[in-house]
Amino acid sequence: MIKVEEIKLLINNKYIPLNPIMSKVLTNIIIGFLDALKGIPREKKHIKVEISL
Repeated sequence: MIKVEEIKLLINNKYIPLNPIMSKVLTNIIIGFLDALKGIPREKKHIKVEISL
């Protein structure tokens, strides 16, 4: 089980608070995606995802 220290969502540089359920859902989606990729370190200490539209 992965223990999440902190997850932040910023939209247009504005912090959007996430409740614990949404934090867990978002974390699990990202971890699941990364686990499907090759070459990703098994031990992950920090993950940063940035999307520009």
